[in-house]
This record gives sequence, structure tokens and C-alpha cells, in this order.
Amino acid sequence: MYFPHPLLAREDGLLAIGGDLSTERLKLAYSFGIFPWYGDNEPIMWWSPRERFVLFPEKIKTSKSMRNYINRKVYTVTVNQSFGNVISHCRTIKREGQSGTWITSEVKQSYMKLHKKGLAHSVEVWNDNQLVGGLYGVCLGKIFFGESMFSYQPNASKYGFISFVNYLKKLGCQVVDCQIYSEHLSSLGAETYSNINFFRDLKNNIFEENLKIESGIVLTSEES
Repeated sequence: MYFPHPLLAREDGLLAIGGDLSTERLKLAYSFGIFPWYGDNEPIMWWSPRERFVLFPEKIKTSKSMRNYINRKVYTVTVNQSFGNVISHCRTIKREGQSGTWITSEVKQSYMKLHKKGLAHSVEVWNDNQLVGGLYGVCLGKIFFGESMFSYQPNASKYGFISFVNYLKKLGCQVVDCQIYSEHLSSLGAETYSNINFFRDLKNNIFEENLKIESGIVLTSEES
């Protein structure tokens, strides 16, 4: 089981096609900064963008309006309390400019297995016991690889993301990989990063002991 070197990716970031989504292959892919992204009725496609979009936890931006949300404790944020529901909502939520989703049933089942292995994690945002936002991703070493997020109420995903990144910062997380540019994450402090620098950070942090991300905890205002 192997991948081509990430620096051999095409200009658009496509590196390889085929294979499977076994836990072993996904773990190998992430350890080299490679991630799957494809649609229904397409073969599995593996990507390694030439420019990465990353967030350094110490650079997380909290706007005045978001600080007001957090200070008023508008939402409750938990970790690993409802992974299956989070990925299901990420899969089905309607997104502007997108007619479908890359989170196929195969992808969902594969990441559920990663979650059971303690490698994939979810963040849930609640309002009166209703799940209104969240995100999930994979953690290897001291790097968190964000995959997808959803929001049904104003700023719910931002609220959860900020709370979680501040929690990761306290755990010693070095980089949050956001994969590709989005205006949403740019507003929170994510920035474009060369793949050379990203691979350097991978090498320095991926083989460290995995961050001790707890399950079922509530992120209080102290973590925010």
C-alpha cells in the first residue's frame, strides 16, 4: 500500500485515483497530507494541493460579534458526543453552488470506523438540546485535519470551530489543516501555506503522540 509522492500531484492537486477507504489507507494518506475527495459514481480520487489552506491555532480570530456570542453562551459545544449525526448533517446540508456532496455512504462508513479507532473526531454545537451545527476531522500527531462543517443557525459552525481550536491550542496542536481556501475559514484566521512548508510541519509533528482529544466533554467559555 503506497501513494505517489505528494509533490507529484497535478497542478489542480489531483495525486492518485483508485484504491479503497480502509482505515489503514486513510491513515497513511493523512500522514502524507493526502485526502480523498470525489462524488457519487466517481472513482476514489486523492488530492494534495500545491498550496494548502491552514490555521495556526495561536492565530485564531474571534470577531467582536462572535465574542459577544461566546460571552453570552448562546450555544453549548461538545466533543465526540454525536459523530454519526455530525457527519450525516455535513453530508446532507444544502451548500450554495454545490449540487451534491463528496460525503458518500462509503465515505461516511469509513470515517465512522476512523472515529471508533479514536482518529476521527466530531464537534457538536447545541441550542436547547438541538444539534444546530458542528464539524469533524482527523487527528494524527499534533495536526488536526478538518474535513467538513455544517450550520443551521447563525454562526453555529463558527462558534464550534473557535471553541474547538482554542481547545486544540491548549492540547498543543500545531496546525489545523483546512485543505483548500474558503472565505468562511479565512475570516477565522486560516491562511494560504506552501506545500513545502506544510510537508515540513507534517514531518515534525505527525509522528508525535496523538493529541488527547477527550470524548463527551463540554467546551466551556474558558476554552473559548
